[in-house]
Amino acid sequence: MLNPSLCEVAVLERTRTTERYARGFVAAVAAVAALVLAANAGPAGAAHREPGPRPTAPVEAVAR
Repeated sequence: MLNPSLCEVAVLERTRTTERYARGFVAAVAAVAALVLAANAGPAGAAHREPGPRPTAPVEAVAR
């Protein structure tokens, strides 16, 4: 037979409402931070691409 002092069962304690809200708030902040970091993790050179050669238009087309 098992000795009750050696076999401990985890007893869940009730948490306070403020603790639950604080944990939820911290989880929400961490989720938003992860989403912002993931959104900014795109290709580094995509935003600052050098413009290529542009076709020239006749002078009459520009004047209109």
